[in-house]
Formats: sequence, structure tokens, C-alpha cells
Amino acid sequence: MGKKLRNLALAALAIGLAAPAAITGQSKKQSDDAAVIRNLDIFNSIYKELNTFYVDTLDAKQTITTAINSMLDNIDPYTEYIPAEDQDDFMVISTGEYGGIGSYIMTRHDSTGVCISEPYEGSPAAKAGLKPGDRIVAIDGDTATKWKDGQVSKRLKGQANTQLKLTVVRPYVSDSVKTFTITREKIKVNPVPYYGVTHGNLGYINITTYNEHTAEQVKAAVEALQHNPAVKCLVLDLRGNGGGLVDEAVKMIGFFVPKGTEVLQTKGRNTLNFKSYKTTEDPIAPTMPLVVMVDGGSASASEITAGALQDLDRAVVVGSRSFGKGLVQQTRQLPFDGMLKVTVAKYYIPSGRLIQEIDYSHRNADGEAQRIPDSLTTVYHTAHGREVRDGGGITPDIKVTYPELNRLVYNIVRDNWAFDFATKYAAEHASIAPAAEFAVTDTIFDEFKRFIDPKRFNYDKVCEQGLSQLKKVAEAEGYMTDSTKAEFAKLEKLLKHNLDHDLDNNRKAISQLLSGEILKRYYYQRGVIENSLNSDEALDKTEAMISKPGEYEHLLNLDAKTKTKAKTPAKRAASKKRNGK
Repeated sequence: MGKKLRNLALAALAIGLAAPAAITGQSKKQSDDAAVIRNLDIFNSIYKELNTFYVDTLDAKQTITTAINSMLDNIDPYTEYIPAEDQDDFMVISTGEYGGIGSYIMTRHDSTGVCISEPYEGSPAAKAGLKPGDRIVAIDGDTATKWKDGQVSKRLKGQANTQLKLTVVRPYVSDSVKTFTITREKIKVNPVPYYGVTHGNLGYINITTYNEHTAEQVKAAVEALQHNPAVKCLVLDLRGNGGGLVDEAVKMIGFFVPKGTEVLQTKGRNTLNFKSYKTTEDPIAPTMPLVVMVDGGSASASEITAGALQDLDRAVVVGSRSFGKGLVQQTRQLPFDGMLKVTVAKYYIPSGRLIQEIDYSHRNADGEAQRIPDSLTTVYHTAHGREVRDGGGITPDIKVTYPELNRLVYNIVRDNWAFDFATKYAAEHASIAPAAEFAVTDTIFDEFKRFIDPKRFNYDKVCEQGLSQLKKVAEAEGYMTDSTKAEFAKLEKLLKHNLDHDLDNNRKAISQLLSGEILKRYYYQRGVIENSLNSDEALDKTEAMISKPGEYEHLLNLDAKTKTKAKTPAKRAASKKRNGK
């Protein structure tokens, strides 16, 4: 009997044995296996028929990859297929290292190709003299004007100590065509681009990712700030930090809590995916007041850090609710050097709660994954008895409401108006004020307004669009009388958009954009972060909290600490059981 016939026989046998009233565990497994075999056979046959009879030639790699990605998209967004040619980018995220010139690049939406977005400070790109806005026209003599950023990136990367010749066009200068010979280096992505003292007594540490160097860089920053007598509180800024390596998060938490503290559990389908994470070293800052800042961009390892320190009542969390990713991924090797990054477990922080916000196992009729409603979340308790909830990210102890980006500001970013203005400004100004002191003055803002060409500036005029839609509805439903038309005419005059007025009305948000773009051309990311601390509501609230006697202790319910310590082992076990551990 051939292999295919044996498989079909197994499928028929499994279906025949699966009685409707009661299916044993073994027969259900056989039925599931038969369904897999049957559907793989169907898929194989469909592709064979298409490949034989479809009017155009199929691209086998593209077609199969599309099918794979479609299947994985229906599971969760973190389970993904990584073909061999894309694994370098994946390893950069994990290790924070790669061979290249050390620069962000971007594809412009105005059909002018790929340009340098931001060289890393101290990188080969920066040392060679590349600047944001430089448009890449050739690499090693090959014309690159029509390449996408992926193709450019692959050519810029390579073994350390190898050279490449890069030709760019630099806008807003007379000698615009420039050629650079650059020696690639081993680039290490710095997870801590800035730390220092701000607001008088706050030891601030900005952490952008969790790669193999994160814990060591944070440790160095903590130790340096602790030696500064002005520092009364440490602040870990995890806003916008999408996470990374879980082990680095556990190491970081260990800087602030006793050795041997359990900070995380992961649980999967079977015992092989259960793991308990405990701190392994003595803390370096066990008692200094600690604040962790999060927002909607804080995910995964960032949420483990913030959530564990909150559950252990070791830190006050400030900001807005975090993203809500409580899933753990592992990589599995596939044939032909492929890789599958697959979700294998969920993680639970010390109170026992899971902070996963979206339930990918239950979907609406349209296939969209469901969010866990607040009404179905469960109350858990921190080490000192404070109430916390599962199912929706980390909710801060001190909440900060960040303004939403409106359409005007969005289009300024999307169409590179702020980016291009900053490139022009840097070409015309050899230097600016120190990063901490720089501000967008009236003169700079007026220059930006003149820089924008109203004929080329496109933005959604929401009021006018809404009014137009309302007129259509009024006409369809028979309400468009002469008096109604007159009222609409009045509204049209009142709500007519004026670009100059709209720019002035959004000056604060636009100035922050301009400031960041201009600063990175002189002081790199370090200067952007340092300057942003001057107008940071989360830091303002942190300073106010630390300055108010007893407020930090009150927020962490530290007066309950002695009561918690006095619990018997049986009571502590009962408490853990109630919290789902």
C-alpha cells in the first residue's frame, strides 16, 4: 500500500471510530491527524492544478510564502515565518549587533528613492560624514535610485572591516553629489541612548529595547547615577520600548529586588513550556525610590519589567496603559534554513496575573481578534495588598494622558515636511544651542510655515468632509430646504480650513516634531531625548510625587509592608492561590 493510500486509510479509520456520542482521547487525536493529512493533500493538489493550468506562470516561492503567512496571521501577529534571507534582520533585534555602516534609512514617498534617515552616533556612517536627508544614488557603482529600502539595507550591511563606496545627493547645498568610502564595522545598537539627572533630583535612564546588552548598559547607568548625591529617585523610561529578550528583563528587575525573587512564570500547553524566572544576583539599588514610565508602545519585556516591579511594590508606574502582550515566542529551525518564531506560552507576573489584552483564540465573525473587556478582568493583589487587574496591559499608578496626533500633524510627518525642513535648516546653520537649551523660536516656526508649499501640502480637512457628508444625508432624507441651505452656507464659511491658522493652532505639537528633527542632525538621538525632558508631563508628575513627603510610600502601600511580612507561610500560600498562582 502506498504512503498516500495508507494516510487515507488512517483518515477513514479515524472517522469511522469517532462515534458522535463520545470520542476517546486517542480516537480524537487520530481524527485530528487525519484532518491534517486530508487538508494538506487538498492544498498540495490545488497548488499542483494551479501550477499546471493557471493562465500565467506562478512564482512558487511567493505563492507558498503568501499561503504560509496567511495561515500564521490567523493565529497571532507574533508567530511568523522567517526565511533564510530575512534572518539577519531578526538577529539584529535579538543581539543588537550587525556588520554595516550604522544608520537608519527610509524610502521616501515622493518617488525620490531611499535616503539616510539618521546615522547612529559614532558609527562609520556618522564618522564618514553622512547626514539625514542624503539620497542614495549608487552603491559600489551600481545605480540605486529605484531600489527599495530592503535592497539598499542588504547592500549596506556586510562583514566588518570591508569597504563600500556610497554616492549620495545632498539637498540644499551647492556641491550636492558626494561620494564616501566607508569601512563597515560591527555595529552595536545601544539600548540606553541617554541617561542623566533631570528635574533636579531624578536619575533618568532611557531604555529603547531589550537586546543582549540591555542589562549591562542599565546597570552601568544605575551605578553612575547612584554615585550622584543629587539623585533621590531612579526613573526607567520604557515608553515606546517594544521589548525583546525576556532574560534581560529578569536581570534588570534583579537590580532592584532581593536575590532569589520570583519575577515571572511562563505556562504553555504542557509542562515543557513551564518555567519560573528568579533573580540570581544581589541587587545594586535595593532601596532607592524607583519609577517606571510606560505608554501604549511599551510591550513584552517592557511590561514584564514594569509589571513585576509594580506587583512587588518596588516601583511606582507612571504614564499610560501599556500595550498588553503577555505571549512568549521561541524560534524553531525549518528545512532549507528557514525559521519559525512561534508563540509557545503566556507569561504571568508575580501577582499571578496575565496582562495579555487581545484574545487571539476567539475572533469576531469578520476574523478580527477580540479584546478582553474590562468587565471580564480579574482583580489580583500586589505584595502589599494593592489591587491590580489582568487582561489589559499594565495600568499606571500615576496616569498621564498624552495628546492624540491629529491629521494635520500626521501628514506633516508622513510627507516629510518636518524632516526636509530640518535638513534645510542644518544645511544653513553650522551650529545650534546645546541640546538641553534648544527651542523652536518664533523665527524658526515662521520659517517652517513659509517652507510649506500650500499647493503640495495635502491634509484631511475633517470638518469640511464631515459637512459635505451631512449635506448628502440631508438631501437624501429630504431636509435640504432653502433655510437649511442657508445654514449650511454659514457653516461652510465658519468651518473653512485655513492652513496658516491650522499650523498656528497646532504649534506645540509641530514644534516638538521640528525640535526632534533638528536636534538629531547635531546631537543625534542623545540630544533629542535630553531636550524632550524639558517638557515631559510624566517627569513633572514624578517630580511632584517625589517632592511630596510620604507620597511615594503611600502609593506603594508601604505601611502594609510589616503586615505582609507577618503573614504565616500558610496565609501567603492561600493568598497566592487566590491570585491564580
